[in-house]
Amino acid sequence: MIDIDAVAALLVVDLQTLTLANARVVPAADLLQRTNELAEAFRARGLPVVIGTSTGTPAGRNAYGAGGRQWPAEALAAPPELSLADDDVRVSRSALSLFAGTDLETMLRANHVTQVVLVGLATSFGVESTARAAYDLGFNVVVVVDAVSDMRAETHENALANVFPVIGAVATTGEVLEALPPLR
Repeated sequence: MIDIDAVAALLVVDLQTLTLANARVVPAADLLQRTNELAEAFRARGLPVVIGTSTGTPAGRNAYGAGGRQWPAEALAAPPELSLADDDVRVSRSALSLFAGTDLETMLRANHVTQVVLVGLATSFGVESTARAAYDLGFNVVVVVDAVSDMRAETHENALANVFPVIGAVATTGEVLEALPPLR
């Protein structure tokens, strides 16, 4: 049984045109369907839904070169299958974590959020970086195991088995839906 705080936020990490092809462990169609179920349940309870979008990379050097990159505008769009609402919070950044260089922490604290529930892509990149940052900031963290995906099974499984249990909890979509506070 998983515990979901009375004021939790759903963080949707990088479900956008650019990244959807990276959903190789959990297929994109399943990922989108489960994310939509969770988003609708959070919205029905008046809980925040945050849509995170990667706009590029930071300026640091890595194995692929130096300097930041900006993704083209068409890569930033949410896929049409993703359910969006006008009052969803939008967070764009050129870093791995949704917290890096954004006002996400301030917005969550202003809304008395004590827990974040993470879904999206990629398990070992944006989701893991966001989960680590949330934990470091003092939020309770839940990663939805059947609503995150990665390019490689081994990195996905490593994060689920060895990283997320140390910084929070892991649960299925069904377990999160069951544990959400009752509708008001």
